[in-house]
Amino acid sequence: MMNPQHSSLVSSSAASGSPMHPALIRPAVPADYERIGELTVTAYVDGGFLSPEDSYVVQLRDAASRAQGAQLLVAEVDGEVAASVAITDYGGSYAEVSEPGELEFRMLAVAPDYQGRGIARQMVRRIIALAQAREDIHAVTLCSLTSMTAAHALYRSEGFVEVPERDFILDLPEKKARFPFFIRKV
Repeated sequence: MMNPQHSSLVSSSAASGSPMHPALIRPAVPADYERIGELTVTAYVDGGFLSPEDSYVVQLRDAASRAQGAQLLVAEVDGEVAASVAITDYGGSYAEVSEPGELEFRMLAVAPDYQGRGIARQMVRRIIALAQAREDIHAVTLCSLTSMTAAHALYRSEGFVEVPERDFILDLPEKKARFPFFIRKV
């Protein structure tokens, strides 16, 4: 069984369809939290997915809370945190769409300077490997902003399928949105 707290070097793979830059994927530590918050907000806002005034930006910046409520991983390249993701079980404080037996990930973000190097793919593959190592998990789930079409293509290429009847629907007075749901059996 794989130890989720153990760091690993993920190398390139010809099967990925795109070149990968090796990244050290490891658990986040408190010294990473400021960088994680910064890169996550930058990826979402500068990527054109959210406005700087969106209320979700506060949550994206708060990596310390994510680390308390979920397993927070980073991808480190040449000594710098280049990406992060929060992973949670069903019923966890960060779970939104998972059901029993499903591992969910959220807020996968790659700093703009590191995008296009296969780092998000490495993170997704690490999440899948963590799920496969657990007997109690049969699938990995997530929901995504509708506009994140490049991420959707990545998820599909890694075996995720959309299940529209499980889309996450946000229905607040100040904001209404639909977030496509993806699942991959492990």
